[in-house]
Amino acid sequence: MFPARCDGNEHFILEISSRQQPIPVFSFSKVEDRVMTSCTLPDILGGGTSCVAYLPHRSGALGRTKRNHNPELPKNQAWKSEADTLHRPPAKEIRLEDHCDYKYLFNFRGVAASFRFKHLFLCDSVVFHVGSAWLEFFYPAMKPWVHYIPVKEDLSDVRDLLEFAKENDDVVHEIAKRGRQFIWDHLRMEDVTCYWETLLKKYAKLLKFKTKKNKTYKQIK
Repeated sequence: MFPARCDGNEHFILEISSRQQPIPVFSFSKVEDRVMTSCTLPDILGGGTSCVAYLPHRSGALGRTKRNHNPELPKNQAWKSEADTLHRPPAKEIRLEDHCDYKYLFNFRGVAASFRFKHLFLCDSVVFHVGSAWLEFFYPAMKPWVHYIPVKEDLSDVRDLLEFAKENDDVVHEIAKRGRQFIWDHLRMEDVTCYWETLLKKYAKLLKFKTKKNKTYKQIK
């Protein structure tokens, strides 16, 4: 069967616009080498597959990183059988607010950028951000080792980073505070509205044709 998601969409767009100049695509997240315009998406608080592997506030042990503690996968909206959770029973889901019981939180992307990334900072926990390929509109303003701890996509450095965090609690606590403050100061509704307004105005200036108002459309206020 022909893939119906991203690859399928790309196939038909390219078929239709094969004789056109490159056209921008609005997307809630993007990779650096794609010609896309990053926009925002309504919050999705509980969706997606994520690893259940955290370190509690009250424990300094690296118990969850030991080989005999394998992270498990919860169900996501596309779950059909245990084949979707590595042939294991799905783990119990953790509510987003329950993430705040843990000292270290890992942000893994799925098929695109992780919607939960911005919410994790509000827990006052240290956020370990895995990989850097996918971006949301606010990612470039956040700095590794200033607002979060960067982790290689293959997790080859994760043990060293956890040991560093364990031995430098004051340092990583300051990183957590700066990360939370960034989200609190720069991702308010008025900030996101300002981003949208700026994005659409700049996009409108690039249009080379005259737009015509469709009278059947209703203005949303």
